[in-house]
Amino acid sequence: MTPPSGPDHTERSTLAACIAHVVGASASDVPLDPEEQRGWLGEHGLGLVPVVDAATFSWAGPWIARRPARDGSGPRAVVMFGVPSGALWDPAGTTDEILDGFVVAALDLARWPAQTDSDPGIGVVEALVLAPAAEAPVKLVDEAVAIVGRGLEGDRYFDGAGTFASGRPGSALTLIDAAVLDSFDGDLDHRRNVVVRGTDLNALVGREFTLGEARCRGRRLCEPCAHLDRLNGGGTLRPLVHRGGLRADVIRDGTIRTGDQLTPA
Repeated sequence: MTPPSGPDHTERSTLAACIAHVVGASASDVPLDPEEQRGWLGEHGLGLVPVVDAATFSWAGPWIARRPARDGSGPRAVVMFGVPSGALWDPAGTTDEILDGFVVAALDLARWPAQTDSDPGIGVVEALVLAPAAEAPVKLVDEAVAIVGRGLEGDRYFDGAGTFASGRPGSALTLIDAAVLDSFDGDLDHRRNVVVRGTDLNALVGREFTLGEARCRGRRLCEPCAHLDRLNGGGTLRPLVHRGGLRADVIRDGTIRTGDQLTPA
């Protein structure tokens, strides 16, 4: 691990370096932008969990604290370790005062580390689903244009009108397995954009794939939530855990049509 040097010491760079130190990655692999960093962690089945009262926190393993830099330039990240905890790695030179902290945690311990080496298989697009606004009725279309950084034209997240924020990693496009929908009695208001049959969508996390003419990258699982459960009148949260589909980004524009193939890169 090569720490940031000289004027490159920043709050963001030291946080990225400390995350890399904790997970055993190269510091250059961890994005500096907070949203991209969140997406990178999600691809690896991880997240940052804030620590309450970090100044008194102890952990028999590595965690990350923010402490003031000795040169007065602002907070910098430090890897802490042990009970009681001390500084294991301090790339920028900080004081002993702890401002706050984070634990790098698995999103689901039973599924960590994330498995990304299985063959997802080639799938076929069975349906394209758009909704013009949050909670608006969905409509089926025969084709849709996917735009980098935006998603599908005509969908609520393309226009920033969805229930959740647009523009974050994995917010542009959502997919779900047709076989999962088959397991429900009646119609499920799944709110996903693309229904695919024949591909293990979970295996596309962290991988690129083509979807019709568009090229995409899987970012993290599209897990169910209380909002989706409410829209369906309850009873959908538990059956969709780890089966709720995939969140992806569009990385090359293109038209997607029903009957098109999903092909892993």
